[in-house]
Amino acid sequence: MGAISLLLTLDEVENKQFEFGGGIMIKNNELTKNLIKTSSELNEKVNGDYYRLKYHLMPSVGFLNDPNGFIQFNGEYHLFYQFNPLYPKDKRVCWAHVKSPDLVHWSMLPTALYPSEWYETHGCYSGCAVNNNGEFTLIYTGNVKNKLGKRETYQCIAQSNDGENFVKYKNNPVISNAPEGYTTHFRDPKVWKHDGLWYMSLGTQTEKEEGVVLLYSSQDLLVWNKIGEIAGANTKKLNYLGYMWECPNLFKLDGKDILLFCPQGVEPNGDLYNNRYQCGYLLGKLNYKMGKLSYGDFTELDRGFEFYAPQVSRDEKGRLLLVGWMGIPEEEDSPTVKNNWLHCLTIVRELHLENDKIYQNPVEEMKLLRTNETKYENVVINNEQIRLNNIYGDCFELVCDFSWENVLEFGIKLRCDDEEKQKTLLYYNTKEEKIILDRCKSGLSKTGVRKCKIVNRKKLSIRLFMDKSSLEIFINKGEETFSSRIYPKEDSKNIFFYAQGGIVNLNIKYWNI
Repeated sequence: MGAISLLLTLDEVENKQFEFGGGIMIKNNELTKNLIKTSSELNEKVNGDYYRLKYHLMPSVGFLNDPNGFIQFNGEYHLFYQFNPLYPKDKRVCWAHVKSPDLVHWSMLPTALYPSEWYETHGCYSGCAVNNNGEFTLIYTGNVKNKLGKRETYQCIAQSNDGENFVKYKNNPVISNAPEGYTTHFRDPKVWKHDGLWYMSLGTQTEKEEGVVLLYSSQDLLVWNKIGEIAGANTKKLNYLGYMWECPNLFKLDGKDILLFCPQGVEPNGDLYNNRYQCGYLLGKLNYKMGKLSYGDFTELDRGFEFYAPQVSRDEKGRLLLVGWMGIPEEEDSPTVKNNWLHCLTIVRELHLENDKIYQNPVEEMKLLRTNETKYENVVINNEQIRLNNIYGDCFELVCDFSWENVLEFGIKLRCDDEEKQKTLLYYNTKEEKIILDRCKSGLSKTGVRKCKIVNRKKLSIRLFMDKSSLEIFINKGEETFSSRIYPKEDSKNIFFYAQGGIVNLNIKYWNI
């Protein structure tokens, strides 16, 4: 998954021109030369960064954000993501493209989309992929801005015969700007088929700056008709949930219709909504004829510091899979920026519904990465802190099952130096019934604390994945998750377990990755 080159050689790019349905992939020599020159010049600097990840997808150079086009096509998993190789010098958002047989071992393919047309001069923005009767089709937002910053947004299509080389539809765009009553913040199409028709959800905002998701339908992916508003921020139930809704996914899970999206402009509320922008879902029933979702409360999907713009896809096994961006828009002060790269994606997760709540768990295939198992059973921690042999490092999977009768607090200290001046805390307070992630001493990352309620059942399961500078935590088999980036020193690799005010029993499994 690591630092695989995203770019072809210059000769390969300049010689490529493909036709499809009358469309032409236009060569953009100036852009490709800049991309290749930038990648070549910065390769050593980027790959020399300690915080580069071992088993997460990340850009070979430059900026990564939203995952796009997640699909299983002809037995292989394909994933695209927003990619700006010239960051921070210039904003030319492309679609990088990777594929995998198993969701954990990825190979790089040629960059799928470059901003080469009039309807996408400032970037090929987020979108999705579908299998249209054997034709691999991408649907994305073309973004255009003039010198005054005025925006135009266009929904566009690109198609492929071979699953690798994509050609833009000759009559793009298929939807030009938002309908009357909405602003040109109109983007992130997610398309699916239902009862023989194609449907598209799109994030936008009203002219009163209230976030909404719109529903469109089409028979052929080319001509689209607006049906209505699936849901919107300005309702009594949602109490003004933000000025813009991005990256909508609408899907069925265990018999329920779910709208997953990212509202911007939501004020913090206790333990909730403490990131710059949020991500969560509404669960209910979609009326396809009216384009309306009946729904309950908004629920945050991830409790960590960096999680945004997830995309879901159903595979040939029937699993509903999710991958997200371990980042937040407009928060770009990571220590990796000086080495000319930024951000990563999460590991792939499988979703299921339990008591009307989405549970997330790493896909089964993550076990393929395990090496050198270390196992401890019935460890007793009596109001003390302990360290266990062979549980140490910066790239691992750790599973901890705690049980107790009377204890005030217990947890794990990750990525500690010997003096504990640097550490990342994950602990449970039994009185407050809260699981807490504290990165105030995690290193170069922003400081802060994230919390959420977990009912005290005298048992707690924690499964976590550490990968140099990323941390993904799964509580009670996916009941809650925390996705975050941390930047400790290279020699901060100690792991401690502790209990305060009582005794806990602990079973541990640990693998190097």
